[in-house]
Amino acid sequence: MTTEETTAGPGCPLSVGPPSDTTPYAHYARMDELLGLQHPLSSADTEPGFIIMSQVKELLFKLLHTEFSTARDQLAGDLLDDALWTLRRAARVQQVLLVSWETFSVLSPVEFAEFRDVLGSASGFQSAGYRRLEFLLGNKNPAMTVPHQNTAGYDAVVGQLHEPSLYDAALALLARRGLLTPDDATSPDTTRPYRAGAEVEDAWRAVYRDAVRHRDLHLLAEALMDTADQFARWRYTHLVTVQRMLGAKSGTGGTEGVAWLARISEHRFFPELWSVRSTL
Repeated sequence: MTTEETTAGPGCPLSVGPPSDTTPYAHYARMDELLGLQHPLSSADTEPGFIIMSQVKELLFKLLHTEFSTARDQLAGDLLDDALWTLRRAARVQQVLLVSWETFSVLSPVEFAEFRDVLGSASGFQSAGYRRLEFLLGNKNPAMTVPHQNTAGYDAVVGQLHEPSLYDAALALLARRGLLTPDDATSPDTTRPYRAGAEVEDAWRAVYRDAVRHRDLHLLAEALMDTADQFARWRYTHLVTVQRMLGAKSGTGGTEGVAWLARISEHRFFPELWSVRSTL
């Protein structure tokens, strides 16, 4: 990237040049601030990597939230082709997120123990970015907002609970296409996980049984399955990584560790897209 591209590129060029103590690239992406956010609390050689990769995951959560929000809004606006392209981008981000576990899995139990105590009550369970992502995809549970009370991220988490999910938008599209009866509620309860039931599975079955007629909806179904599949793999890899690092010990912050991860790894987003496969 050249100076000209960062200061006079397409879109909105930088109106003010960078300070004298940095480069246009670092100024544009706030790299100096970003690279100054790692503050290990122990002398362990592996703690910097743990912090950096934890931050990388949070940035990827944020990017996925942006992409899935865009796809949801595109579906709501009947821009299905655009939504499919957005979900294509998101799938690549999910692949990077999945691979991120590799850097944690190589930590031996002894290496992790060298700095685990300095984590205190800190736990990935407390990630507001990940909770918003779960809510955005339709896995909504008001009780999961509690860990974020009295934090800067609480309003965003609660706000996400009350927004329509990506799956809500997909099912509303099926209704507009005549494959699903419209939701008769004048003000649907968006805090519920999603509209569930045999009727939803029937709608997806109609799409799969006539994939030629419903080509774009068939592509949407498979794109959503790609999303759900990648998240299932991410959760399972999380489980195995923690088992490798901690065994059956409790997780940080007083969480159940492996026992809780084993239960959550069984969850699937967009459940009717999974169950309909048994009927085709």
